[in-house]
Formats: sequence, structure tokens, C-alpha cells
Amino acid sequence: MFENKNTTPLSELGEFGLIDHLTKNFPLSHPSTIMGVGDDAAVMNYNEGEIVLTTDLLIEGIHFDLSYVPLKHLGYKAVMVNLSDVYAMNAHPTQITFSVAVSNRFPLEAMEELYSGIALACKNYKVDLVGGDTSSSTSGLTISVTALGQVKKEKITFREGAKPNDLLVVSGDLGGAYMGLQVMEREKEVFKVNPNNQPDLAPYTYCVERQLKPEARKDIVELLATLEMVPNAMIDISDGLSSEIFHLCKSSGTGCNVYEDKLPIDPQTSSTAAEFKINSSTAVFNGGEDYELLMAIKPDDFEKIKGHPLLTAIGHFTDQKEVCKMVTGLGQSIPLEAQGWSNF
Repeated sequence: MFENKNTTPLSELGEFGLIDHLTKNFPLSHPSTIMGVGDDAAVMNYNEGEIVLTTDLLIEGIHFDLSYVPLKHLGYKAVMVNLSDVYAMNAHPTQITFSVAVSNRFPLEAMEELYSGIALACKNYKVDLVGGDTSSSTSGLTISVTALGQVKKEKITFREGAKPNDLLVVSGDLGGAYMGLQVMEREKEVFKVNPNNQPDLAPYTYCVERQLKPEARKDIVELLATLEMVPNAMIDISDGLSSEIFHLCKSSGTGCNVYEDKLPIDPQTSSTAAEFKINSSTAVFNGGEDYELLMAIKPDDFEKIKGHPLLTAIGHFTDQKEVCKMVTGLGQSIPLEAQGWSNF
């Protein structure tokens, strides 16, 4: 990672010196941020609207593999994971905290690389870094990010709220991140056998980028506001489409029919799945890490999104509580199973 460079042990800076060094170039952009990094706690002032708060852990060996995940990409993705949860509430993120525990194999330069990804995410999404923590670790790298956001009370969207006959709508396309992971895992095994082999990732650039550098769907929340739409329910797709459908249905007391031939799948995702002898629908339903938004919208709002390149209606909700089915292209109805990502 940094073996061939002159590196700086973190012990030379100490905890507070490290924090000062890594966060000195994070400007504040929100009037609601009164105090960011540098005190016992961040201070925010909100005069109106609801505040949303979310947090996630990313643990080396469980959520990421540094043999093929660049630290800059990891920092960026760690922020995206949390911003996606904020957007799933139909809210706009404003501040984050970033905490990290590192083993002694990580020099200062490695932390600078990680924080450069965080800084890029904050810049691109206009989010303020307002705090966090650092610690030593005996088992590699652990990251914890907390994100705060704001939303007007009348626009906040929960997982509950979907009604029978509501349309099941998804942003973007699905399955790409999962296939990107398969590509990188394969190349890792090839490298173990032949370290001189240089992988050719050119045929898989879209899928690999979907895995390494996902983008939270800020544009979809802005689009919903432009279309004057508030979904009845919404969730982000982090654990696979099937798991997220079940979350919506369980919270809302509904069932759902999803149509296989309506699933938005990028051509590269389809071709990569075929190469790996994986059904592309399997990648969509069970893969995860797409960080798209899945929502229930009123039937009356369909005309607003009909034919829109960023939103696709893939099914509808039913009154059969927690009965979720996939309808194949041949019209067969198959029970849907939640087989996405599980932390345990």
C-alpha cells in the first residue's frame, strides 16, 4: 500500500495532532453548522424542519477488502453509505462525523488517502465534517460514520406508508455493484496464483465503479421535489432488492408483486452476469450495494414519472400482508425470498 514510500508513523502526531492534520482542510458550508471539529461536541442550529440521523460501521474483512479497495475510494464510499440513508428519508444531508480505528500498519499517508476520499464526498455533496474519533486497533481498519440531515415535516418519508395499489418504483439500475464485486474477487484469486498478472478491468468499468465508488441519489430527492411528489414510503437499496421490498412491506403491512421483465439492468451488468453464469435477476434481487432508492408512489403520480430515464416502475403493492412475489416474463408467480446481505 505505502511500502515503497517514506511514511510517517501516526504516533509522531498523537491523537489530537492527527485529527488536526486530517481535518484542517474541511471548510464549513452550512449556516446550521455553528461549531465543527475542534471542541467537545459539534454544534448545529436548526430553526425549522425535522432532523434525521443515521450511522453505519464498515469493518475490514467484513465490509471491504483492502487488497483491491483503494483507501480514497473507501473514504468516499463510507460517506455515501450514510448519505444514501438520509436521502431515503427524502431529506438533505448537512453534516457528518467520521470515526476510525487503525492498526499500526497504517501510516499517516494512508490516513491522508482515506480522508481525501471523505473530503471529495463532502465537497461533491456539500456536507460538513463536524467531528469524529480516532483510536488504535489490533485488527485492521474500522470506520464509523454518522450523518445528519434536514427535511420539512410534510416531506419526510418512512419505510412505512405504502398502500395497496401503490406503484413500486426504483431509481437508476440494479445489480452492477454485485457484479463488480464478483469481478474483483475473481481477479484477487488470479493474483494469488500469478502476482505478475495485471488484471484487465476495461470490460467491467461500470460494474467496478458501482462497487468501489457508488453515488448517493441526491438527484432523485431533488427530482421528486421538482415533480412535486412525496413517496408514501422509501428505502435505499443496500442489502439487495428483495430484502428492501420485504422491509417496505413489513413496515407498511402490505404485500408486493414485482415484475422480472421490468427490472432496470445495465447492459454491462447483464453481460458480466452471463460471463459468470449468474442470472442477472439474481444479482438484482440478492446482490446489494447499489444505493438506489426504492419507493412506493401513488398511482395518480405515475404520469409524472412515465418514461422518465431515472425512475422505473417495477411492480405494485398488494393487500396480502408480507406476501411478496416475483412475476416472470412468462407470467409465472414465484415467492420472493430475502437473500441479500446479512451482517451475521
